[in-house]
Amino acid sequence: MNMPSRIELRDAKFEVEGKAILHGLDLDIAAPRIGIIGRNGSGKSTLARLLVGLVAPSSGDVRINGHDLAKDRRAALREVGILFQNPEHQIIFPTVIEEIAFGVGQLGQSKTEAAENAKEILARFGLSHWENAYIASLSQGQKHLVCLMAIVAMAPKLLILDEPFAGLDIPTKAQLTRYLAHYEGSLVHITHDLADLEGYEQLIWIDQGNIKMTGARDDVIAAYLEAMHALGGDDDLADLSR
Repeated sequence: MNMPSRIELRDAKFEVEGKAILHGLDLDIAAPRIGIIGRNGSGKSTLARLLVGLVAPSSGDVRINGHDLAKDRRAALREVGILFQNPEHQIIFPTVIEEIAFGVGQLGQSKTEAAENAKEILARFGLSHWENAYIASLSQGQKHLVCLMAIVAMAPKLLILDEPFAGLDIPTKAQLTRYLAHYEGSLVHITHDLADLEGYEQLIWIDQGNIKMTGARDDVIAAYLEAMHALGGDDDLADLSR
């Protein structure tokens, strides 16, 4: 395993049309496996997009391994990749090998080099027979796997998982989890399912656009579950202000 990626946020805020989504986040963390938890609408996916540099903070500073990825797109390709919940948001090309080769081509490799690297990745995953398969013919889980292989081929130092297992059945989820073992960099995993975070060292709890808590996995989960059970006894669904 490589050295864990360092994530730094300094008073990072993000607004949409004047509405604050993230409020002055401060964070300095480096661990091989980091989980992000929180309720729907808490700002988890927005944070993921900030980390990968897809959006810039409205104010403040966001850096991965010292790089401002929203401003330095070349560094972004080297430093971080993201696996979305919906693979259709990532896939561009019709065949598997074209999709995998595209990413490494973005790093400056020739078409021939990119194609060879794509074949090597397929072989590493034991899926060489997928080379000329049409992505439209694949299942949702298989499309997720194509996206994962495309990211692994680019070898970023950090991979962000934005609830990629949502809606998948148990066997497919288990298979994708095994395939993630091929990834040697750091992982940041956003999920509603706490079981996905087994073996993770550090957790970040996001609540209403704020960092509620960071720390060791067991400590954060205990505090989070206590708060969620307390809310379960409340009637917040009837509160129009939420």
